[in-house]
Amino acid sequence: MVSKELIAASTKPLVLAILARHESYGYDLIQQIRELSSDRIQWSEGMLYPFLHWMEKEGLIQSEWRELESGRRRKYYRISPKGGKELKVEREQWLTVHETLVKLWNPQLHLT
Repeated sequence: MVSKELIAASTKPLVLAILARHESYGYDLIQQIRELSSDRIQWSEGMLYPFLHWMEKEGLIQSEWRELESGRRRKYYRISPKGGKELKVEREQWLTVHETLVKLWNPQLHLT
């Protein structure tokens, strides 16, 4: 399992990256992250939904209620143009951290 602190730090880029691929709803986001991480990242609805509301308030994502064939309603999320720009920034920052850790953990790759 990944620590709560790392999960909290990575939620925004993970959500934005998924929504950059396709729109989705909350439970599906939870399932996608669980699958992509081989069950090592587990989000709860109690954690994710307030975060999605915050992201929407910040203009990073947009949402729309849709009625399903069953008559139930489901809220779908998609990335906004502002969220797309934020994803580029997040990607650069995470890649910098990743590359630095690779150099530290694999001394033969550290060439300086």
